[in-house]
Amino acid sequence: MKLHITSLLLPILPLAIMLLSSCEKELDFKYHDIDPLTVIEATLTPDGAKVGITLTTPMDEPMDRTRLTDATVTLTDLTDGTSVTLLPDADGFFADSAPGIFGHDYRLTVERAGSRYEAETTMYPPVEIESLEFNWINMPYDQVAVLEGRFYDNPAVDGDCYWVKLYRNGEIYQWSEIDDRGAVDGLCTFFTLTSRRDTDEEDDDTVLFDGDVMTCTVMPITRGMHDYLEALQNDSNGPAMFTGSLCLGYFMATSPVSASITFHPDRIPEYR
Repeated sequence: MKLHITSLLLPILPLAIMLLSSCEKELDFKYHDIDPLTVIEATLTPDGAKVGITLTTPMDEPMDRTRLTDATVTLTDLTDGTSVTLLPDADGFFADSAPGIFGHDYRLTVERAGSRYEAETTMYPPVEIESLEFNWINMPYDQVAVLEGRFYDNPAVDGDCYWVKLYRNGEIYQWSEIDDRGAVDGLCTFFTLTSRRDTDEEDDDTVLFDGDVMTCTVMPITRGMHDYLEALQNDSNGPAMFTGSLCLGYFMATSPVSASITFHPDRIPEYR
């Protein structure tokens, strides 16, 4: 779900509805059976490395998130030449507690069942979150609380990208990928619509109650990781981030920073 507020193209909706309703046709989709693909989700942070390996699931079967541990996973620091083999933990993740180093380049290598997968990335330093605040905005159906966040971006560098994740009481709420094209005076700003004032009319997925804690985590990422996340937002597997045998997934090295704000609807001002 995007964090940016977008305009509603209301004038074109009636025409679109008429076009769609006049072209109804029953479609019979036939899916081809293919062998499951390996999915690698790997992250390196100042707290260490964590790699999850799973397989894709056929569309007509329940999702299987069982983590595979029959692999050899190696993390190489291309800057200083050191290498470490990651071992599976009790949760099935391949992990190592050695921290990533800002500015260093890394290669992740996964070998399993005769296949080899490799990806490289750069470790980015953390940003600083400047502020988080709620404001009420007037919508045709109700007032909605907008969460606005600001964090510092290096104005001397163009093309910086970020993964912004929002959590409600520790559970994921929304996320989005953004870049620095909208930065002003070294500050990147993001907005997200959260809860209506009338919570009885709100969807459980977005409703906020007095005392709920919203936590924002900002992670600097590569342009390739940004494009991968953007593709996921559009229901695509995204660009290939690994070389070698065919697989899905990503490898990123980043430095997450977080800030929290408590939702108190009676203390939220009108949008300035």
